[in-house]
Formats: sequence, structure tokens, C-alpha cells
Amino acid sequence: MDRITPQELATRKGTEIGLSDWLNVDQKMIDGFADVTRDWQFIHVDPARAAAESPYGGTIAHGFLTLSLLPELARTALPEIEGAAMGVNYGFDRMRFVSPVPSGTRVRGRFVLTGCEERRPGELSLGWNVTVEIEGQDRPALVADWLTLRILEPAPQQGEKA
Repeated sequence: MDRITPQELATRKGTEIGLSDWLNVDQKMIDGFADVTRDWQFIHVDPARAAAESPYGGTIAHGFLTLSLLPELARTALPEIEGAAMGVNYGFDRMRFVSPVPSGTRVRGRFVLTGCEERRPGELSLGWNVTVEIEGQDRPALVADWLTLRILEPAPQQGEKA
């Protein structure tokens, strides 16, 4: 499914809308995130020390790095909404980091639509139950109830070309 109208999407509430491609979370990505956030805790950036001193056997991704991957996972999983000019994060009703993501593993996102309403004219409010899965593991990395907005392009006026 590449494109969907807001009306079609609304009929899919309660169903899985998409499953993303697998995304590799490697040490380079983790180190870059550490530099941006200034969170250089050894369990993230020091493979030798993390292997020797942590219960994880090596470095793990920051939980907030996993969370920050949601837009990319959504990009590869969800259809484009017809008439949407842009998307905006609105927040989370619930979010939990369930399992650590070891460096060098792959994750993917599973998206279930929980809400789809026109919040105000030209603004679509969407709710997603998102599970970020870790390849080869039973427990997910993250589960969240993610709220997003889609700003819709104005409808063409009578006599204008669409």
C-alpha cells in the first residue's frame, strides 16, 4: 500500500497498517547519537568496558536512540496519506523501553492504527501502537502509543485544478 486517503485510513483503525524494513543499529550510529546527546555512558560507547562490566555483553543503543528511529521506521512501513503536506510529532500517551538493543543488531517497527480523526479543519490526528522488534529476540525493544499530526493541503476551490 503506497498511498491512502484519510477516509480509507480511518476505516483501518485497530489493524496493523505496516511493518517496516529492518534497520541496522551499529556502533557508528550509537556513537553519533552519544555525541549529539552528550550521553557517553560506557554501556553505549566503550565496547571493551561494556563487555567486561555490564550485564549486556557489549554496548547497547540508548533507549532514546531507539525511540528516535520511529520516523525512519514509519517511513518504510506506512503509506503516504493523500493530501498530507507534512507530518508533525504530537507526543506519546505511553512509552516503554522493554529490552536493550545490542550494537550490531537490527530492529523494525510494527504499526497498528489506534486513532484517525480530523482534529480541526486541515489537521489529521493519528494514533499508533508501535512495537520496535529486535531481530532474533522474542521481547521487543520498545512499545509506545505514538501520536502524530498530518497537516493537509487545502482542498482545491471549485474551478481550480487539483
